[in-house]
Amino acid sequence: MRANKLRELLKADKPTLGTHIHTTWPSIAEVVGYTGLFDYVEFVAEYGPFDLYALDDFCRAVELHDMAAMIKVDQEPRKFLAQRAIGSGFQSVLFADCRSAADVEECIRAVRPDTPEDGGCFGAAMRRFSYMGYGGSAEYVQALRDIVVAIMIEKKTAVEQLEDILALDGIDMVQWGPTDYSMSSGKAGFKGDPVVKSAEKYVFETCLRMGVPPRAEIDNADDAKYYLDMGVKHFCIGTDVRILFGWLREHGDRLKRALEGE
Repeated sequence: MRANKLRELLKADKPTLGTHIHTTWPSIAEVVGYTGLFDYVEFVAEYGPFDLYALDDFCRAVELHDMAAMIKVDQEPRKFLAQRAIGSGFQSVLFADCRSAADVEECIRAVRPDTPEDGGCFGAAMRRFSYMGYGGSAEYVQALRDIVVAIMIEKKTAVEQLEDILALDGIDMVQWGPTDYSMSSGKAGFKGDPVVKSAEKYVFETCLRMGVPPRAEIDNADDAKYYLDMGVKHFCIGTDVRILFGWLREHGDRLKRALEGE
């Protein structure tokens, strides 16, 4: 079985760096790989279209550049999506829209092996990550134990149950979600509202106190200082569609003005 790079970095207590992409086009994953700077690529499947063939091809491209692949899955059908993504070669799953400790328990069970000691529900399956073996071997079971489980804390009820959630065995990383939190707390569209910012601070500080690594999503390197000063060392920077839109808007506007003689 292929080593799980993200798991190895977490076990060694080393910092990690990823980036988001909304497309499964393998060439975009390779563009990230050619920088030689990123530990993993997150396919934000919650926002982009894909099919099961694309997941296999995406993971092949990622592996060519010695990176890991993370997938962010919808709340439904999260179990199916997580298991098929792992079968394609994704070594980490970011679960969105968890509202309670019970929700998070189900996410953890979805990726863990169906053994008496693990209590998961991922059984033997002939899929790409097992190199066309039928699965079920000791190495196969260990690969499932090594899957990195990341949880979005983005709902008001999840923040209220945060300590219960973090006390669960099997959570490897937490990601704060200000947009969903602002909606679920009655402040839709106001990510910078003091109530939302206070909840963010509480989530990060509680994760650090309870020993569950929080990850910060940022748009540029300058945004990292606030989190670095808190003790955060896991980051996911940039999103392909936002980078493209920002460049097109800036340079398109400048050239349009020049063409119009302004």
